[in-house]
Amino acid sequence: MALQDKYINPFTDFGFKKLFGSEPNKDLLIDFLNQVLPSQRRIRDLTYAKHEHLGQTDLDRKAIFDLYCIGENGERFIVEMQKAKQNYFKDRCVYYASFPIQEQGQKGGWDFQLSEVYTVGILDFVFDEDQEEAQVRHEVQLKDQHCRVFYDKLTFIYLEMPNFTKTEAELETTFDKWMFVLKHLPDLERRPQVLQERVFEKLFSVAEIAKFTPEERQGYEQSLKYYRDLKNVIDASYMEGREEGKAEGKIEGKIEGKTEGMQERNLEIARQMKADGEPAEKIQRYTGLTEEEIAGL
Repeated sequence: MALQDKYINPFTDFGFKKLFGSEPNKDLLIDFLNQVLPSQRRIRDLTYAKHEHLGQTDLDRKAIFDLYCIGENGERFIVEMQKAKQNYFKDRCVYYASFPIQEQGQKGGWDFQLSEVYTVGILDFVFDEDQEEAQVRHEVQLKDQHCRVFYDKLTFIYLEMPNFTKTEAELETTFDKWMFVLKHLPDLERRPQVLQERVFEKLFSVAEIAKFTPEERQGYEQSLKYYRDLKNVIDASYMEGREEGKAEGKIEGKIEGKTEGMQERNLEIARQMKADGEPAEKIQRYTGLTEEEIAGL
């Protein structure tokens, strides 16, 4: 497969890990998180931790994070790039967040004091309930019936990338610039004049495909092919669901058609991932299907 783009696609597994998942590029991740996290939280340093976490018993499921880091004060950061909608996505995020909480447990006379846990999700889609909104960043915490924060050490942050529509000329904040880069990097031919900060100078250098080793290039080609195949399946299934809903001519028909389209999309994605030799845990993560459903494909 010939690569025509100058820069990598951050929504591919390879591209995401290339930019944010290695010690030499830790400064890129720190700068990005400092723009995304609440204003009172600023990271000076962090350590990459193992991305696979096992449950406490053999019967527990395991969690595989895209990136998992620990801050210098013990804060935990889960950073996920989510390419497609899946069933029970929010449930999975809450379940995943329980692992960094449980691992803080100590034997003996522990007082149960916990460090903060942050889950950052970079989404290549918009939640159904947000379709009428144009908000990019969503911050979620546990609150009481008066909307007062009950517990401030567990925070979920979601970035709905399709909602980011600013042009290069409209970029004002560093947050804007990060969103622009993540969304448009593979479409750019050069580093825009507005992105002259040192962190973006390094990012564009790291992302330049011409600088890859032959092994890196091959790995990226495979990752890009998987991403494009996945997007094609998603787009086709979504359109089929819309057409089925329109054919019914009713609200119920639209909902049913969309639901059936989503399920068929998940099955098709799972079939393709299984054929590519992907592990069942990863297939579950992208599709929301059960182990039994995956085994039966």
